[in-house]
This record gives sequence, C-alpha cells and structure tokens, in this order.
Amino acid sequence: MYLVVIAWMYVVLMMAVAEATNTTGSVLGAIITFFLYGVLPMTIVVYVMRTPTRRKERKAREAAELAAAQASAEPDAGGHAPGAAEAGSVAPVREKD
Repeated sequence: MYLVVIAWMYVVLMMAVAEATNTTGSVLGAIITFFLYGVLPMTIVVYVMRTPTRRKERKAREAAELAAAQASAEPDAGGHAPGAAEAGSVAPVREKD
C-alpha cells in the first residue's frame, strides 16, 4: 500500500518541479499542483485503506479493556488475605449489656 503512495508522491513531486522550472510556470502553481494532485488525494486514500486495520485495533483495545474490567470485578482480586486487619485502624468496641 505504501509503495503506491510513495510512487505517486514522486510523480507529483516531478510534476511540481516541472511546473516550477517551466518558463510559463510559477512556484505557486507548483505548490498548488503538489497539494491538489499529491497530498490531498493520498491522505484520503491512506485513510480509506487503513480502515480495516483501525477497526481491528479498536476491537482489540475494547476486548482488552473488557478483560481488565472483568478481572478487577472478581472477589479478592487485590491479592490481600481476606478479613485481615488494616494497619492503623480503630479497634472495634463492644456494646455493653
């Protein structure tokens, strides 16, 4: 995919150079040629061609987030002993009969 983009950008660059060095051409015309024939169409083409890849990356990211959410929802996922006293906590007080 990128080989076609690089080749087309080379062709457009040569078109722009020919526009700039021609006796009836101008540098402004070369810049416009480069952007309208090269940069703008190639950004659209690359965006459209990368759509399946972006979709796969998004689904993989969502699956990883879902797995992380499910893993943290399990009891005792913290790795601490259940019912252990925390350091610096207030001792419970019994009610008097």
